[in-house]
Amino acid sequence: MRWRDYLRMLPMPLRILLGAMIVATGMVGVFLPFVQGLLLIFIGLWVLSHDIPAVRRWRRQGSVWWARRRERKRILLDPPRR
Repeated sequence: MRWRDYLRMLPMPLRILLGAMIVATGMVGVFLPFVQGLLLIFIGLWVLSHDIPAVRRWRRQGSVWWARRRERKRILLDPPRR
């Protein structure tokens, strides 16, 4: 089973609470050296994106933006072949 399958087994209120707690821990972790703040924020938003449409939309837009950015970089860095 994949992680998202385990996540779907949890009730929706528990998933939302878990995601919010991970995001809050990440916000605190931005200022503390022993907690990976940004990583926790992204993981928390991923958990929240399963139940909150606005977060799902932001995550999807970010994924599309990142894929387009990588494609543009690949095109710019690869020399044309003859």
